[in-house]
Amino acid sequence: MNDEKIIIAIRNRSEGAINETIDKYSKLLWSIIGKVLNNIGSVQDIEECVADTFIYLWENPHKFDPSRGKLKSWLSIIARTKAIDRCREIAKTRTISLESTILVSDLGIVDDMIQEETRRVLIAAVNALGEPDREILVRRYYYEQKPKEIALALNLSVKQVNNRLYQTKQKLREALSN
Repeated sequence: MNDEKIIIAIRNRSEGAINETIDKYSKLLWSIIGKVLNNIGSVQDIEECVADTFIYLWENPHKFDPSRGKLKSWLSIIARTKAIDRCREIAKTRTISLESTILVSDLGIVDDMIQEETRRVLIAAVNALGEPDREILVRRYYYEQKPKEIALALNLSVKQVNNRLYQTKQKLREALSN
């Protein structure tokens, strides 16, 4: 079936059409979502995003316009959006213990044998950062995401992410030197 026939069948609530679409595109969507949720989401998160994408298609087939592109592209965009939304949800709900998770040596600020007082100052300084600086720092050094992944997740350019990382590290250095 071509895209238009699939959409017409889904509009008519054909379970065969949605099942065919799931069989045809689930591996692609799994791959797309997996790349966005890399190192953040679980397998369950990926499965839920794939399912959410097909549920969106089932509930909103009228939103697909064949004159604007292929069903494959449209589903890919929806999947990516669902994954980014899930990434944001995970970041909001996950409580991060900065004391135990951010390795000070990774930040290049102090030696591995850091004194407890300096460590507390660092944690306080990180907690005092505004958004998205704190989010970028945590994603980069806790989740070990690449700047490109962070940019995609936060809807920023890679250059903005790199600049914010640099500026944030400068702020932390200043806070620790005082």
